[in-house]
Amino acid sequence: MSTDFELAASVREDLGKGATRRLRKENKVPAVVYGAGLDPVSITLGHDEFFHSTENEAFFSHIVTINVGKKKEKVIIKALQRHPSKSRLMHADFIRVSMKEKLKVNVPLHFMGEDVAPGAKEGGVVTHEMVDVEILCLPGDLPEYIEVDISELEIGSSLHLSDIKLPKGLEIVALGQGEAHDGQVVSIQANRAALVDEEEEAAAAAAAESSDGEESEEEGDSE
Repeated sequence: MSTDFELAASVREDLGKGATRRLRKENKVPAVVYGAGLDPVSITLGHDEFFHSTENEAFFSHIVTINVGKKKEKVIIKALQRHPSKSRLMHADFIRVSMKEKLKVNVPLHFMGEDVAPGAKEGGVVTHEMVDVEILCLPGDLPEYIEVDISELEIGSSLHLSDIKLPKGLEIVALGQGEAHDGQVVSIQANRAALVDEEEEAAAAAAAESSDGEESEEEGDSE
């Protein structure tokens, strides 16, 4: 992992809707840390520091260190509530992790080779059916993202979960549920708009040829 995330926090004793509203007015975010067989802990985070971290895609697939006084909690984010119309974070849930226990995390997919894929070069439309994938791994093996190479895809072809080449130590959760869960990840299909244009051009050309033929016949008859 190339990026480390740390957040300063304080324990939140005053709970309830009124206390939560006051925290938000003070530019703070209420949150909860739970898991690992320990009691949940309500905490408060500084909004701006937290918001800045969430702007980095890697934050959502990384182990985050939350500093509560002298105590450090290793966590991953499990849920994030945003304001429906403002650039504001409203609440967050974090789950504790153990470096010795595997965890399930959604990791972003980065598609490589789109610019050289034969299907794309021929005018095909690249469609990403998935933008992330749930994986199972030890915290120490957790990647920022997973690369999906589509450089050899042609029009009409696709890649599924089972086609993804995973780094060592990673498993795709869905594939452990059977072949029926081997979902399509990306495909390249013919550009339908282009096909319609070609068909219309062909029809127009055929009509023009037919019209020319009729005119020639009429000229022949008049002679």
